[in-house]
Amino acid sequence: MLISQISNESLESYFDMRVLLVEDEPDLGAAMKRTLKQHKYLVDWVMDGTEAWSYLENGSANYTLAIIDWMLPGITGLELCKRLRMRENSLPVLMLTARDRMEDKIAGLDAGADDYLVKPFGIGELLARLRALQRRSPHFQAQKLSVGNLTLDYGNNSVICQDAIGNKQTISLTNKEFQLLEYFMKHPNQIVTTEQIRNQLWEVSAETGSNVVAAQMRLLRRKLAASSCTSSIETLHSVGYRLNSTL
Repeated sequence: MLISQISNESLESYFDMRVLLVEDEPDLGAAMKRTLKQHKYLVDWVMDGTEAWSYLENGSANYTLAIIDWMLPGITGLELCKRLRMRENSLPVLMLTARDRMEDKIAGLDAGADDYLVKPFGIGELLARLRALQRRSPHFQAQKLSVGNLTLDYGNNSVICQDAIGNKQTISLTNKEFQLLEYFMKHPNQIVTTEQIRNQLWEVSAETGSNVVAAQMRLLRRKLAASSCTSSIETLHSVGYRLNSTL
């Protein structure tokens, strides 16, 4: 029998947050991407408004939020926001701009931006605004996720495994191990393909070989097995994987 529950407690750490960063200044964009990755965000960075729209038009559901500069080659950030809202897309958007006049801020918010950050800005303020957007977002993560004998603890980046007689053991995970196990636990008893996992856990622009998922699976299984934790993740040859919550 499947036991699955998600608590409603708030959280300051995020492990499955995918961000679309649209910034045409190379140094700033690279610095932001590096910092966001250090804080456990998955980041797709583009430098052109037209390319950004192709990402948003075809895959906005894959993103937790977007950080969009106002002045961009091709389509402006203002126009990107307008297009999103015209399609009734509620993706949270943080607008970046050097424009600090009140009328500019009003124009950005009226176009559909959820928040407005004036350049130059501190990284601490950027991260705080992202956390605020996430708290208001329907994509906001719960603190714990339980499926079968496994419970993910977002606050400690760990999984709690319970054996047949009720004994519990806490196992620390790397960020990628956590993301991988979380993805299975969000899709219990479903067949998940290697491509689906790769698209979810690695950036769109990342060059990942066909064996990267299998390698990460071996690391996760080895760590769980070392702690005598039965994860029940089945390998379906030539198809993918499945977390069987009934085993």
